[in-house]
Amino acid sequence: MKYQDIIEKMTIEEKAAFLSGKGEWQTRDFERLGIPSIFCSDGPHGIRKQAGAGDHLGLNESVPATCFPTAATIANSWNEELGEELGKTLGEEAMAEGVNVLLGPGLNIKRSPLCGRNFEYFSEDPYLAGKMAASYVKGIQSQGVYACPKHFAVNSQELRRMAMNSVLDERTLREIYLTGFEIAVKEGKAKTIMSAYNEVNGTYANENKHLLTDILRKDWGFDGIVITDWGASNDHALGVAAGSNLEMPNPGLDSARELIAAVESGKISIEDVDARVDELLDAVMTLYVNSQNKADDFDKPAHHAVARKAATESTVLLKNEGSILPLKPGAKVAVIGDFAFVPRYQGAGSSLVNPTKVETISEVIGSYDVQVIGSSRGYSRTGEEDAATRKEALDIASRADIVLFFFGLNEDSESEGMDRTHMRIPQNQINLLQELGQVNKNLVGIISAGSAIEMPWHHYFKAILHCYLNGQAGAGAVMDILTGRVNPSGKLSETIPRRHEDTPAYRYYPSSQRTSEYRESLYVGYRYYDTADIPVLYPFGFGLSYTKFEYDNLTVNEDGVSFDIKNVGEVAGKEVAQLYVSLPGAKVFRPKKELKGFAKVSLEPGESKRVEIAFDDKTFRYWNVKTDKWEVEGGEYQIRIGASSADIRLEGKILRSATTDVLPYSEAELPSYYSGKIQTVEDAEFEKLLGRSIPDGRWSGQLTSNDAICQLYYAKSGLARFVYKRLTAMKKKADESGKPDLNILFIYNMPFRAMAKMTGGAVSMDMVDGIVDLVNGHFFGGLGKIISGYFRNSKLNKQYESRIKK
Repeated sequence: MKYQDIIEKMTIEEKAAFLSGKGEWQTRDFERLGIPSIFCSDGPHGIRKQAGAGDHLGLNESVPATCFPTAATIANSWNEELGEELGKTLGEEAMAEGVNVLLGPGLNIKRSPLCGRNFEYFSEDPYLAGKMAASYVKGIQSQGVYACPKHFAVNSQELRRMAMNSVLDERTLREIYLTGFEIAVKEGKAKTIMSAYNEVNGTYANENKHLLTDILRKDWGFDGIVITDWGASNDHALGVAAGSNLEMPNPGLDSARELIAAVESGKISIEDVDARVDELLDAVMTLYVNSQNKADDFDKPAHHAVARKAATESTVLLKNEGSILPLKPGAKVAVIGDFAFVPRYQGAGSSLVNPTKVETISEVIGSYDVQVIGSSRGYSRTGEEDAATRKEALDIASRADIVLFFFGLNEDSESEGMDRTHMRIPQNQINLLQELGQVNKNLVGIISAGSAIEMPWHHYFKAILHCYLNGQAGAGAVMDILTGRVNPSGKLSETIPRRHEDTPAYRYYPSSQRTSEYRESLYVGYRYYDTADIPVLYPFGFGLSYTKFEYDNLTVNEDGVSFDIKNVGEVAGKEVAQLYVSLPGAKVFRPKKELKGFAKVSLEPGESKRVEIAFDDKTFRYWNVKTDKWEVEGGEYQIRIGASSADIRLEGKILRSATTDVLPYSEAELPSYYSGKIQTVEDAEFEKLLGRSIPDGRWSGQLTSNDAICQLYYAKSGLARFVYKRLTAMKKKADESGKPDLNILFIYNMPFRAMAKMTGGAVSMDMVDGIVDLVNGHFFGGLGKIISGYFRNSKLNKQYESRIKK
């Protein structure tokens, strides 16, 4: 062990206390041992360091920081160099604010467009997500701050996220839900990983030895620390044995006592504890040294400029009929839409950033060569109809040459803690755009939304610019593109389907009760649409430019591909070339094609460049559930180079030899998976894929500490059912107001055990057991446990504190 000298001096009480947080954001320090404290902070797209009372939901204000575009936005850039530059600026700000561990980036796979946190995640594709995450990690860690990719793993829904079980087969786990993390660890060299709230195949992620030891530490060579998501610890002792180092935020000393008892009973070994302490000590000591002589401020204008650059590279031009964009100099425009006045530039929840400044279209448009003949909010942001404002907007639009309509999802449509129930934008916005189309045919739509949305109204627009959530400098970036100062180069990192019913997990998402069944398997996003021949509105990898590119001269060899791209238009531009791999007639089922590489190329008018994309260890592999390792199926692979998943420009072939004769599947037993038509997979076929029975995820009347508070519906206690009804009524009222209450949502979906993990030691697990007894109808017995547990916990906490302060 690296810090054996310190560990030998530590008491068992100090070791156990060290493996849990001291407060909302800090680790425990031990002065007598020379062990300092380190500070963690949310920060996927901006530092959220709270100066006052800490919380993990973005409720209390944080210190000012640059709000960069969200991960969902940056992924549209397909630019690893940009990701690293953005990571570097995040690292600079973290260091200036005294933050040692930045809790991000988030790279869970966008299994469904409805996930409320999709704005924080990169892509539906694990390769793109992993490459972008690795670039962030490299940039952040170059500044002496540790990045913490999250949430490991298979955390694809917000509904009951702390009390649900993700059920999936090993191949889907490895190929879709872990590959991004693998790239972030192996290529990005991430030094921390955040474990997820949910169970994975029946075992909580934070105590899942298969995830944390077998795969993360052994297979990938991870040498850092695992930090729980805030309140994600279930059984702390099993977490330590599985490879988890730091239980956050501050579960109190009951958790440390639990760990000591586990060692004394033989449930886990002292060697497990010492190994986790040593790993955590290495992180703490390294980060402490890194933070010495740090700068106390950062260059705010320079970081704002990086945010603007990132926003311009990540904006996607979806439509441009008649080359209506870029706007001609002096164009007479109407500016319509509330988002032009109050921009939607970030999501809600733990990632909420207090920006250093925020640009608005209404303020910056005066710096551009256009004539604004009028502007109007046009619609109410909260969804109500406003006849006077609508009439004002229509009058202005009728007098303009071009209408710039700013619209999309409002702040409360997508947030941590809740999933969307549909893919539509507010109806009052749709009503207005339809009426605008009656008075002016030259409509340009500028969308703000962190997730894919249905667009049955897209034909009303001559041009559509999808900005996603483009950060505090987004307004200037939008105007740069609209006026042609910048040529758009973003391409979609997720598919935009025609309708929600077409999505692969439509019948399986979210979990109906405790179990979320990943019956769609590998067929996520374009992998499904392409294989099952489902038409989409805008395909994965799609994005227009103000210029045109030609592809030619493909060469395929053992090491990779090379080809020419030429800018045949009249303006400079950037093109994202994408490498897809297919195996026609495969004996092992697989999607029709899969992304295995990409390159972003900058070209002047008339310029041509030779582009090279190398093959890597992921190009031809699949996870074989029979041999329990990565294998290559033998055959002639098709190598396809495309401008999107649906726009293949060049094709070649290459032979690959098989690495095994053992085939994992029979087509007769898995017909849905061989056809890709997976929307109605029957139980027997899913069980054949799993290799085991489907777990029973139904709720029953007997509640446990791992059941969510929303399940008080089943409580035998009348008092508990009354609490459920009141909480449900409060949630419903907040939802109907258009402003969901994140605090209520968190409590509603929180399991009882989280009370002991997130109350700073005020509640012990004994007290939780009493609460569970009470709601199950044992009122007096449960109440007795709660009262006696309270006094015992207080006494034991004081005794423990006195021992570790000596």
